[in-house]
Amino acid sequence: MQSQDVAQRQSPAPPAPNGPVIDVEQAEAALVEHYPRLVRLAYLVLPPGLGRKRRVLTAHSLVQRALPRGRAAASVIPAQSTGAGQDGEAGYVFVRLHVLRTALEAGLPLRRRAWPKRSQLPPLLPQVWGLKLFPRSGGADELALDQRLSALSAPARAAYVLRGLERLADTDAQAVLAAADVADPQAALDEAGAVAEQYALLDSPEFDPCSLQARPTDLMRRRQHTKAALAATAALAVCGALFALPGDGWGSDGAAAPPYAQNPAAQAALDPSRLIKVSPALWRSSARTDFSVWPARGDLTADRALLRRALAVWARPGETVRVSVTPGTPSGGPAGPPQLLYSGNVDNARVVLLYDGLRIARYAEPKDGTAGAALDFARADGAGAAEANAVVLDRTDGNVRYLTAPWVRKVSERDLMRPSSGAMELTLTDGVTSPLASPVVQTDSCTSWNILQIADDTGTRLMSDLGELVPARLTTGRPGAAHDASGAESLRTWAPFACSLSAVRGQGVRSVNAWQYAAQPLPDASGTATWVCTRAETWRGGGERALAQFHTPGGTYGAVAAKAENVPACGARDPHVLAGVLWKSEAGTWYLLAAGSRDTASISTTGQVARTAEGNLLTARAEKGARAELRATLTDGRSITGLR
Repeated sequence: MQSQDVAQRQSPAPPAPNGPVIDVEQAEAALVEHYPRLVRLAYLVLPPGLGRKRRVLTAHSLVQRALPRGRAAASVIPAQSTGAGQDGEAGYVFVRLHVLRTALEAGLPLRRRAWPKRSQLPPLLPQVWGLKLFPRSGGADELALDQRLSALSAPARAAYVLRGLERLADTDAQAVLAAADVADPQAALDEAGAVAEQYALLDSPEFDPCSLQARPTDLMRRRQHTKAALAATAALAVCGALFALPGDGWGSDGAAAPPYAQNPAAQAALDPSRLIKVSPALWRSSARTDFSVWPARGDLTADRALLRRALAVWARPGETVRVSVTPGTPSGGPAGPPQLLYSGNVDNARVVLLYDGLRIARYAEPKDGTAGAALDFARADGAGAAEANAVVLDRTDGNVRYLTAPWVRKVSERDLMRPSSGAMELTLTDGVTSPLASPVVQTDSCTSWNILQIADDTGTRLMSDLGELVPARLTTGRPGAAHDASGAESLRTWAPFACSLSAVRGQGVRSVNAWQYAAQPLPDASGTATWVCTRAETWRGGGERALAQFHTPGGTYGAVAAKAENVPACGARDPHVLAGVLWKSEAGTWYLLAAGSRDTASISTTGQVARTAEGNLLTARAEKGARAELRATLTDGRSITGLR
């Protein structure tokens, strides 16, 4: 990325009498020290309609142009109360005010009889050639917050950011907005108050223009000679005009980027007439029970224009398209015509679900246009009847709708934290469920965890929304012999550990197994504690996460005693686990408790607690905060260490 030279030093200007005098060196020091926060502030205030790449470059440009040309007077307005900058740091206050003012100006409409302000024009510098840059995608919470902020006016976005990112009180934020030439600061604060206070999300990589992802622009056209490029551009212009005509033309690509290649395979994949549509009765006679036998459903399966836009955006997502990709999932266009799973109106959007044998792609656009279109990818290769039960169709206002497999007979909603509360049946219309509350919108406290219960001719399964297109299957039992967590005992096993599922949101999880590997009598006659290992398996076969959790009688939640990633422990390849925890009895005595799986012959500890116990349980007195290393010997003589 090229950087603009912003340290322009001219003859000093007379200082204004309303604040401390700021020179170039003082402002430059503040800008360099707090550059990432200033760019984040500008990015959040800039209008979303600019597109992600232009917002990134404009945010950097505004901050880089924020230095005074000589000596200037800073307004007497506060810095943020915590975080970057300190109260009274005049250099930071001056630069922040300049950044905020120009970011607000960038959102003003152009007028015929007035020259545009520099901030309203595309930035001259920095510039990036040959790459598209955009911040890393966040989770469902960040996406929802970004959508709510985009609906606010620019002053209201600025008010929300000053409250959340700068941590200013309302009176201080009002003073900053007034200094930034906002006509009605109080109205801006009132409008911003309509958005939930999810201020911690403002620090997410979703809103960080300094930590970027890069994608190439059209590589093939860049390699052509000048004459060939001009000829190709003219040909594309003619073809675009023909496509827009009624008749045999395919129509507009909507939010897709301009085409970069013309070859038969690429064009065949984008032809809506070549989409694979499976017969509604195929699944009854097929030996396969996966996504490949799902029929095409929805009220817009014949809408060629919508299908054309969905295919084009999949192949070439434009800069304004919000793209989310499950880890380990390729995001390129389809190699050939994909299979249509759904195309129809859902709540306030038009949704298209496509499947290419490896991935499920979900395209969604508003009913009144293509602005704000979204494209989501999830890996689904190797899915069988246990996993190809449901796909997320839509998320609205904290609720989620699923499209279910044609063999699903009944769907219900159940709170995993309350196993005895029963299941509430949901309506099922052409495979689409009525909305149910999604657990992924929870931020601070976890008081419930709603899951989808599915029943078909083979049994009942529980699926949990983890912020991705394909919900995760929940199982219980010893690794290698796990089964669906639908029985009463399985539900009781899962209940204290339901909230731990939040630790694997957005990680491409295929299934999560909860295995109670030990029960340990507690000292001082405090009852019996249970040890449970929860292990998340992913679609990509890597990134597995194992949590050893400890639950005492009467407790609502389990406590995470140890965790590990990318290890075979607690899985089918290595069905062994060892973990320990410091526990305080009701009498005030501290103990080191440790437990291994049933084939553990002995457990020993070293460090501040030294003890050896035969069998798979160890109990030893300890001091508060004591540290110890765990090691166990299995019945076959092998030695293992505790999860960390």
